[in-house]
Amino acid sequence: MTVSADEFKKALQFWASGIAVVTTFSEKLGAQGMTVTAFSSVSVEPPQILVCINENADTGEGIDASQCFAVNVLSSAQQALSNQFAGGLSQAERFANNPWETAVTGAPILSDTLMSLDCKVVEKVKAGTHWIIIGSVQACISREGDPVLYYRSGYRQLLTE
Repeated sequence: MTVSADEFKKALQFWASGIAVVTTFSEKLGAQGMTVTAFSSVSVEPPQILVCINENADTGEGIDASQCFAVNVLSSAQQALSNQFAGGLSQAERFANNPWETAVTGAPILSDTLMSLDCKVVEKVKAGTHWIIIGSVQACISREGDPVLYYRSGYRQLLTE
């Protein structure tokens, strides 16, 4: 039995995840970024992570050109930032009014996110309609706060006591 794309998407709505913005910078394409929920740790020794990016995403071209990227995990106060980087806007508009600094690799680190990981590309694997990009973590920035979560096509927040 084959699972349809619609069935698969509906089932995946029951997986709650954090939201991150993957960013990169290349001389050819400038600053680029996109919202992702497919992000995970891979290894502690050496420190590695992975992100999954649609093969048609222009941010993937920038990662190919620069061979680096940053993962910026969003806080509960950054739903608008998630929407801004989710698409529909130009790359310049996505970065407008969002302060950022340059990481060790040259990738943009978005200010005030919960956490940022600066990475060099180790491997890129094609899987269906997406690229799995494995990165070697070069630097970490951690800040205080609560994450924004995505569940059943909507934003959620942790309940705090």
